[in-house]
Amino acid sequence: MGCGIFYCNLFFAQTKMDWVNKVGAKSFPSSQQIFNVNKYGAVANDTTKTATAFIQKAIDECSKSGGGIVSFNAGIYKTGSVFLKNNVHLKIDKGVLIIGSQNFNDYPEIQTRIAGIETSWPAALINVIDAKNVAVTGEGIVNARGKFCWDKYWAMRKEYDKKGLRWIVDYDAKRVRTFLVQNANEVTLKGITFKNAGFWTVQLLYSTRLTVDGITIKNNEDGSGPSTDGIDVDSSTWTLIENCDIDCNDDNFCLKAGRDWDGLRVNKPTEYIVIRKCLARKGAGLVTLGSETSGGIRHVLATDLFARNTDNGLRIKSAFTRGGTLEDIYFENTVMDSVNNAFQFNLNWYPAYSYSELPKGYNYDSVPQHWKALLHKVEPAEKGTPHAKDIYVKNVKVTNAKTAFVGAGYEKSLLTDFVFTDCTIQATAIGILELTKNWKWNNVVIDIDKKPAPVKDANGIEQKERLKN
Repeated sequence: MGCGIFYCNLFFAQTKMDWVNKVGAKSFPSSQQIFNVNKYGAVANDTTKTATAFIQKAIDECSKSGGGIVSFNAGIYKTGSVFLKNNVHLKIDKGVLIIGSQNFNDYPEIQTRIAGIETSWPAALINVIDAKNVAVTGEGIVNARGKFCWDKYWAMRKEYDKKGLRWIVDYDAKRVRTFLVQNANEVTLKGITFKNAGFWTVQLLYSTRLTVDGITIKNNEDGSGPSTDGIDVDSSTWTLIENCDIDCNDDNFCLKAGRDWDGLRVNKPTEYIVIRKCLARKGAGLVTLGSETSGGIRHVLATDLFARNTDNGLRIKSAFTRGGTLEDIYFENTVMDSVNNAFQFNLNWYPAYSYSELPKGYNYDSVPQHWKALLHKVEPAEKGTPHAKDIYVKNVKVTNAKTAFVGAGYEKSLLTDFVFTDCTIQATAIGILELTKNWKWNNVVIDIDKKPAPVKDANGIEQKERLKN
């Protein structure tokens, strides 16, 4: 599945992708001073109480002393939000189990961004905010025990859907993330196993020089939790993600950059991202771009990946109010088996969620501020037009897929300059492509088990014969 060193170097040279070798954290906490949480009062295996204050005290003392390692004796520790600081290395070794509190009061609200808008929201279980030179490593386990968040969400959905408020329920539910990096740089996350996130598992927000290496995410052990994304890179840069194994119930590896008016106001791109040597199991997308695209997503290499039983392989999703350009994306040297859609590209994704409208009976002046942020119209409307172009797919093998392609641009924004090279796709149906422009197929073999549905370009011309070339 992988690519040899010679081939990769040649490809990078040909495409001038010099940035690929520059991503990731370039520093790591160097001090070997030990700050053991048990010496600060944390008691292993006493899960009747939260160890939050003791863990935080060890972190604070470590940073104040110039940095070092915050460690745990083997055992189980229950905690709410903790906040890492400069030069701290939080080490969660094998034999250590961190379990998240199931009391919302243990997660203080902070200013952050969720699903594309800036708002007040509970802090994550583990937070790296306004910090630099931070690491979290080890072979231990962090189990967020997020079912209390899932239950809250589904109860709210029943009521909100009846009222025509599907577009806002995700923002009102205020579920707890597991690991947040925000306004930080030079951060390393390595080796940890995360389980049962209440919401997104790892969010990398407004940060740069980040490495996520060898983490495992198992979010479906306690059932199927909604919106339990794996790793979300959100308006961040110079990021390396490698050797990860994700089983979740939403997008596995996801790149985001803001939503609608608020995302366009912030206007921060996600760029210079490498995702390599990773596995996606259950989940909504092996690699997903969007649906928050306002600040733009560009300069991305996703290579040497494997997907099995994932809903989608390469996925692009946006909306007519979102804006932003997705460009210079490389997806290559990848194997996908038993996925629903090998390639799904949709610039008008999930209208009931993507478009905000206040139902009758509500007064705009009295609704919460985050409702107003979503209701704020993008003006001129053209600023909300998203664009997807210059997408390169190379050396991808797909087996046992249900559908090869599900793709649609729209009249004001065609899916432009997608190039498929050296790909083999075996699926039950070819699917459909609409409103595309200048797609190229070089040595692409598509094996369809039954008669394919028509695939049309922007002019309504069937492309199924082109797809065979």
